Parts: sequence; structure tokens; C-alpha cells
Amino acid sequence: MQVISKISRQKNNPERYNIYLNENFAFAVDEATLIKFGLTKGKILDQFEIDEINYEDEISKAFNRALHFLSYQMRSEYEVKKKLLDAGFVEAVILEAIRKLEKLGFLNDETYSKALLETKKKTAKKGPRAIKQDLIKKGIDKDTQIKVLDTFTYEEQVKIAMELAQKSIKANSTKTPMQIKQKVQDVLMRKGYSFSIVNEILDQIQLEREDEEWQQLIDIQGEKIWKKYTSKYIGSELHMKVKQALYQKGFPLEVIERFIDEKETQEHE
Repeated sequence: MQVISKISRQKNNPERYNIYLNENFAFAVDEATLIKFGLTKGKILDQFEIDEINYEDEISKAFNRALHFLSYQMRSEYEVKKKLLDAGFVEAVILEAIRKLEKLGFLNDETYSKALLETKKKTAKKGPRAIKQDLIKKGIDKDTQIKVLDTFTYEEQVKIAMELAQKSIKANSTKTPMQIKQKVQDVLMRKGYSFSIVNEILDQIQLEREDEEWQQLIDIQGEKIWKKYTSKYIGSELHMKVKQALYQKGFPLEVIERFIDEKETQEHE
């Protein structure tokens, strides 16, 4: 027969109590478990009751560990579960703790996903495809992913994508319109925007160049290409290689031919 002979509050943790059975320390519980099972001095416990008390206390410890984890920032159910597994709690205990957290409103994957969506839009300017990958990594189920991502409207995607495009245009001011559009496309695709959004942005971008601007661009890029090929080719073959390289970068033929004529003139001076 197991009889509670003593109950004492722990010195280092006043919210937990040491339970003694037949004058020997048996286990510790928190205050909620103490009250739930009506643990008082003189109470008789059988092994089944002791096991049930210990199980309940494990749930309580897992709950408190998760609550501490959640106090720093919002987390997904997957993250909380992994944290508790790493801490050594068994699956059954973790599921009970998570159920309790959800019931009390401390854990909600839909709310978490909406917050993650807003953060990724505002701070990283990510598109739906990239945010979906973030949600997958956080263990969010497919239905919740779809529900949350559906709130990211087409108009909002265009607005954010255009902000990214303008930033890319500014950073690549020494490039040709073709090169800039390729840079913009690369950035938007990498950020997770769809082809329709990318095409919408590219259609809206106006990148016309004046003759003076073309001359400035080819003076920068053309000179590098010319030096690259003069070490390998001469004459008409050199001119052809230079013309092909510059054309692929988006320079108009008349600008290219004028550049090559100038280089030929310099060679004969």
C-alpha cells in the first residue's frame, strides 16, 4: 500500500511539489496536477494512479516547455513538436500538450501562417511560390497553405514585384534594356513570383535609350569585349565575334557597327 506521507514545496521551484510515499521521495508534480488529483497527506495511491499522475505531470512539463518556447515568437505546430521531441518527451505526451496549447489559443497554424505571409511580403518581398516553400518548411498542411496564400492578391503581387523591379533597374543602370529585363526576370523568379506576374512587370517597364546613352553603354561594355577578343582574333573574324557578343547583350546593330568602325579607325591611326 502506497500512502502519501509528506508533501513539500521545492525550494528552487515553488510551483512544484515533492511527493513522498511511505516516507520515501516518489515523484514531483506541479500545483495544477496536485489539485487535479487531490493529492494530500494520508491519501492512498495504487500503481495505476501513480502512473496516471506521472503521465499528467509529463504533459504539464511539456506544455510549460512549449509555452516558454512560444514566448519568444510565434511558432508552428511542427516547430513546437520538434522542440519537445528534442527535449525528450514522448509522442503521446507531446500531442496532449499541443492539444492544450491549441485549446487555449497559444498555438494556431492558420494564424501563424498569416503572420508569416505578412512578414515575408513586407521584409523579403517574396512571392507566393517562395512563401509556400517557407510554409512547407514550417510543417504547415496543404489546405492551410492554400487558404493563406489565396489572400495574397494579384494586385498586391504586382505592386511588390514592381518595387523589386525598380530596385533592380536602378542597380543595373549601366546595362542595356535587354540585360536589365533579364536581371529583373531573374530577381522576380528567384523571389517566387509566377510567369504571369513577371510578364506583367516586364510589359510595364519602359527602358528606351537615347543615342547618347547607347554610346555610353557601349563604351563601357564594348571596350571589355573588344579587349577579350583581340587576344584571340583579328580582322573580320574579330569584328564578327565582337558584333555577336554585343548583339546578344541587346545593343542595336547601328550602335554596334558605329563602335566597330571607331575601333577600326583607331587601329589605323
